[in-house]
Amino acid sequence: MSIRRITQETFDAAVRENMEEFEMEPDEALRDAVEQFESQGVDLSCIVKAVQAVSSGEKQEEQTHEVLQALESLRIGKDSACVIELTADLKCFTEQCSLGFAQRYLAAQKDAYPIILCCCKKSMEEQEAMLAAMSALAALTDGQPDLLDAEGQQLLLDVLKKYQADLSVTRAAISAVRHCCLKHEQNRQDLVKNGVLPLLTAAIKQHGGYAELVKEASAALRVMTFDDDVRVAFGNAHEHAKSIVLEHNGLKVLIEAAKAHLDNVSVLSELCSTLSRLAVRNEFCQDVCDLGGLKLMMTLLADCYEIAELVRQVLNAIRALAGNDDVKDAVVNAGGVELIVIAMNRHISNAAVS
Repeated sequence: MSIRRITQETFDAAVRENMEEFEMEPDEALRDAVEQFESQGVDLSCIVKAVQAVSSGEKQEEQTHEVLQALESLRIGKDSACVIELTADLKCFTEQCSLGFAQRYLAAQKDAYPIILCCCKKSMEEQEAMLAAMSALAALTDGQPDLLDAEGQQLLLDVLKKYQADLSVTRAAISAVRHCCLKHEQNRQDLVKNGVLPLLTAAIKQHGGYAELVKEASAALRVMTFDDDVRVAFGNAHEHAKSIVLEHNGLKVLIEAAKAHLDNVSVLSELCSTLSRLAVRNEFCQDVCDLGGLKLMMTLLADCYEIAELVRQVLNAIRALAGNDDVKDAVVNAGGVELIVIAMNRHISNAAVS
């Protein structure tokens, strides 16, 4: 059975008809429209399920959704306004895009990408505006990596270089990189070819004390090792993992970052997850052990066995490392088998762990 879809305009017209013809209250009109379309088998995942916003003095036929109101303000102001004057509209747009995929999809359909890209380029010399613009780009591209073009790729690299000392802008740019590389092999290959990997590892080294940036950069590195684009028969996941380790000292960078955040479970989970993706060669597994990574994981397993998500990521990492027989022996000699059994028994009802 084929999936049925409608446009945002069709959905909005149905809501408006309920309000005008059947005199329903806005919430009731919206709820009825959703129920009617869903009963007909219509996929509403890309539809903004909200009553259109009304600005003061706005005609009925000119009502629109808040994300499009913010976008229209940016469309008008991008060529004339001072970059600082765009900041409020960029923040509003980011907030609306963060509400859900439907808002981001609708914005993209209305040419949001070139507008936001223009705002980013215009804001290059102004930190506050750059942060707002880059945050908007990161929000817009979440789940929509196809939006990124060659101009956008170069912009991301330029921002990471220019603002490498700025924690907030760097984090926003890395978030955009991650969103644009998830399930998009060509973006991954292009960005890696043009030098994104050393920028990511450098960000972790430079801002290693900041948990949220470490998590974001670690996740971005991990995405570079994915083979998740169904449009591509063979990706470069293995080559990217090797490059992170051999050319950019990725194992040491991640392990040192983990040692700096021993009290932060979410950071440790993220770093262990990325380490497991980099253990693609026998010698890499041994390198993790030599750098103190295995000892760290044993300590985490002993001290944090109650925390399911961390246990899951540590076990995944140990399993990846144990592909090396010497590391496997080291796990056994360190009492790892007993710790693994204890952790699995503690979370025996959790399929993701056991």
